[in-house]
Amino acid sequence: MHEREHDGERHQQAEASGAVMIVLDWGESRRMSDWKPDHASSAAAKIVGWIPAGEDRRNLSPSDLDAPTAIVQRYLSPKAKRAPFYRHATLFQEIVIRCVKYAFAEIPPKVGRVFFAKEVVHPFLRYRMLRHGYLRSPFDYSEVRRGTLNGIWIIANELEKPDIVIYYAHGGGFSMGTAYFYLEFLMTWVAVLRSRGYRNPAIFALEYTLVPDEVYPAQVQEAEAGYEFVTSMVKDPSRICVSGDSAGATIMLSLLLSHGRRDRWEVERPGLAAFFSPWVTLVSPDNRNTASDYLNMDSLHLYALQYAGQQGSLEDPIVSPGTCKDTVWWRRSSPSGGFVTFYGSEEVFGPEIRRWSQLISKAGCRCEVVKESDSIHVWPVVALFLCDTMAERLEGLMQMTDRITAAIPPARDRMH
Repeated sequence: MHEREHDGERHQQAEASGAVMIVLDWGESRRMSDWKPDHASSAAAKIVGWIPAGEDRRNLSPSDLDAPTAIVQRYLSPKAKRAPFYRHATLFQEIVIRCVKYAFAEIPPKVGRVFFAKEVVHPFLRYRMLRHGYLRSPFDYSEVRRGTLNGIWIIANELEKPDIVIYYAHGGGFSMGTAYFYLEFLMTWVAVLRSRGYRNPAIFALEYTLVPDEVYPAQVQEAEAGYEFVTSMVKDPSRICVSGDSAGATIMLSLLLSHGRRDRWEVERPGLAAFFSPWVTLVSPDNRNTASDYLNMDSLHLYALQYAGQQGSLEDPIVSPGTCKDTVWWRRSSPSGGFVTFYGSEEVFGPEIRRWSQLISKAGCRCEVVKESDSIHVWPVVALFLCDTMAERLEGLMQMTDRITAAIPPARDRMH
């Protein structure tokens, strides 16, 4: 296990069973199930900062109600007293993240689903493409429907076999989100992969069934069907990188642990697992709310219980992978190139991600952890939509793709 020191932050160095864990500091190198429209005025107040989300007016002093909290913190308070993420965020980014934070804590998932629906996302994607000068999609993509399997196949050239496949599962607390919402992010990733020397990169984005329409084990079973599809497309499993963010990463970790029990897994295992802010342990005392992050621990734990349903147990490693303490099981389940994980220093899952990565390293698996200072949940995905410059929008994807090329190199005769 290796840890590095950056700008005064102390990191220790150690070795553990021949494993490699690299910790970098990237940036330095109350459920409202009865929500009704008449809550709109108080909701709007909370979003812009008049009332901190989750607070009761009776618990606030008059000074809390006299001026918007966000405005006071941004323009009238010393920068050092602001939440770490908001110290460097633009006003637009701060407003959006505050809106998302309120929505995640206070608005039911069935309402949130509307914003991720295909019918809503496609016009938004079209607008984004036109804004960036694209009259049509830069890459071919198509829907895949095979029995219970549902997803989106994106490829640079549909007439040729891919030389690498990213198998991706989106986040959303198992209850929200769609692969369609991630289309811009995923097509951008295909472009970044091509810039790194891959001749014909492809991504398969799993469109798993959301809770409460289905609960565990349906999502893991759909992920297994997706892995069979991906292996049929690329032929060589070592050219596959399983990936995902948040709850999607949970499903992919569950897939790995489930397949790690199989006798043929040695010849079926992928080349790498690359995650953004994985939700490794669904319910943990180490998950904690922060002033910066838009996730809410109480909501997350409720989503976890709904996902597990009556058939699943939160102590079952296939349901909640972080509960697996068996290093032999992790070693059998690991991709041949190990794990790469990006997370923000200010996010709810930070302590659990660090604990899990230490266990993976102890198991003898390569595990590289990249921590982005003063950042929040799945920032590399969020940045694509909220940042101004191309460099800022692509930084997370470029950093992750560099790790992928190290584990699954482009073929020499295909590189320029």
